[in-house]
Order: sequence, then C-alpha cells, then structure tokens
Amino acid sequence: MRLLWRWLKRVTAIVVVGITISLLWGRFLPLPSTLMLGRWVSGQDVERRWVNLRHVSSYLPRAIIASEDQRFCNHWGIDFVELRGVLADRAGPARGASTITMQVAKNIYLWPGRSVLRKAIELPLALVIDLAWGKHRVMEVYLNVAEWGDGLFGAEAAARHYFSKSARDLSATEAARLVAVLPNPSLRDASQPSVASRRILARMAEVSDLTGCVSP
Repeated sequence: MRLLWRWLKRVTAIVVVGITISLLWGRFLPLPSTLMLGRWVSGQDVERRWVNLRHVSSYLPRAIIASEDQRFCNHWGIDFVELRGVLADRAGPARGASTITMQVAKNIYLWPGRSVLRKAIELPLALVIDLAWGKHRVMEVYLNVAEWGDGLFGAEAAARHYFSKSARDLSATEAARLVAVLPNPSLRDASQPSVASRRILARMAEVSDLTGCVSP
C-alpha cells in the first residue's frame, strides 16, 4: 500500500508539472489537440495552419460566442448559471453547459466522449486555463484546434477548404456556416447554408456588444 501511494504521488506530480509547462507554453506558442496527436500517431493526415486571432475575421469569434457560450466574456471558464440550470433540469444530460474554455481544456488535455471522470478533470482545468491565458488567448487556441472536418483543424484551414479564402476574409454568413459545423464536423458541410447557420447568424447581432474580451 505504501509503495502504491508513492507511485500515485509521483504520477500526480508528473502530471501537474506537465500541465504547468504546457500552460506556460500554450500562453504564447501553438499547441496541438489530443485528436491531432492521435491522428499523427496513427499516420493519418492533419491539416492545420495556426493563425493569430488578429488574422481572423471578427465575425468568427462572434459566431462562436453566439452559438456556444454567450456569457464567455463574463465567466471565469465555467458558466455557473448554465451549469446550475442543467443540474436542476431532469433532462440535464441532454443539454449542454460546456463553455468555450471547457472545450479548450478537453481538446488540449483530455479525451473525446462523455464521462463523469473527464468532466471532473475538465472543470478545474477550465478555471486554471481561463486564469492563465485570458479570454483573448482562449479564443485564439480554440479557433486553432477546433475540428472542422476529417483531419481539418483550425479556422484558417477550414476557411481555405470550404471557401477558398483566408480566415481573415470570412463574411458573417460564412462564419455562421463554419460554426454550424462544429457540433458534428464529420457529417456537416459548411459550404452549404443550413437551419443551424441561419440561427447562428441571427444570434450574432445579439452578442455584438459582448465580444470585447476577444477584440485585438
């Protein structure tokens, strides 16, 4: 038992040090997602071009906030208002309370799928990431690790793939179409309008004054 306890402490220390180094690295330099790492290890193609948030159309973060996390600029990585609503609702598992920061924590450090263990790790990680990186960097990392198709990661690669243009030149309609793909990038196609993209486009006007935390 004593040997097991020592082993657990060592593993925990290694994980904490590794995450700390990664957080420091990720504050300034590009990071891969766990999905990207998995594809590289298995020999599958990965298409991504890391870009600074200044080189992305302002419509894209606005569309993401409108669709995924309308209180993004006001919470600390976890939207406790939405989380309380999900926990109080009997249909909670069918709803989502995942913030953009929580999705970054999952994409960079954790694994896909739903589990209590993953969520238990994801919540404190989101708080730490929000504190260490700030909103501007969180959005930048999200836009560069999000999956937009089979082996297609990041806003720049997605914009060039679907619209043959740079992410900085995306229109509001194109941004909404891209964001509509995110819930299921393997089945959805941003090159065509959809009910979801039109809904996101309508919401973008409502959050136009709530995106100051990601402005250059």
